[in-house]
Amino acid sequence: MSDAHALPATPGQPPQFYDLQGHHHPQQGTLLGFWLYLMSDCLIFACLFAVYGVLGRSYAAGPTGADLFDLPLVAVNTAMLLLSSITYGFAMLSMQRRHVAGVLAWLAVTGLFGLAFLGLELYEFSHLIHQGAGPQRSAFLSAFFALVGTHGLHVAFGIVWLVVLMVQVGRFGLHAANQRRLMCLSLFWHFLDVVWIGVFTFVYLMGVLP
Repeated sequence: MSDAHALPATPGQPPQFYDLQGHHHPQQGTLLGFWLYLMSDCLIFACLFAVYGVLGRSYAAGPTGADLFDLPLVAVNTAMLLLSSITYGFAMLSMQRRHVAGVLAWLAVTGLFGLAFLGLELYEFSHLIHQGAGPQRSAFLSAFFALVGTHGLHVAFGIVWLVVLMVQVGRFGLHAANQRRLMCLSLFWHFLDVVWIGVFTFVYLMGVLP
């Protein structure tokens, strides 16, 4: 258990976190707030998974997942995202050693894997729409595009955040605030990996079953 506690904030100011000895710990307030954000994101994805669970077999006499999903392509896409999580882990190890160049290099590799994931996902969406299997075709496809597209938007936001952090680390180094930001992005990135494993299993693997 942490010895930190929050003092009431003055109007317009965030709460300040101190331990029992009166030492200031802003990182605990930042991480607590970010965990609360992740929990709210969990609720969003839980709702999207629930919608897909209800509508995932409502094909409206249209194509099914078995007709549309290209599992080898999705498996490659999954590998891109999982590898990006590993390379982000290497970036965090470099951060602990306070090796700025290592952090920037591993973040760049992570961003490239993220871009590869997005590129393959956009290719899949384009291919489906070209086949006439757009989100308006059936309730199944509406739920599919909503769930997978929302995850893709999160990955795109994560890449933008990653680029901003690379600029900040390159300019100002690994001071305490940048380390907190890297830790928050690490939580976010690994969270997206966990969600995607759920998507890959629940949507794609189960979707090709008769």
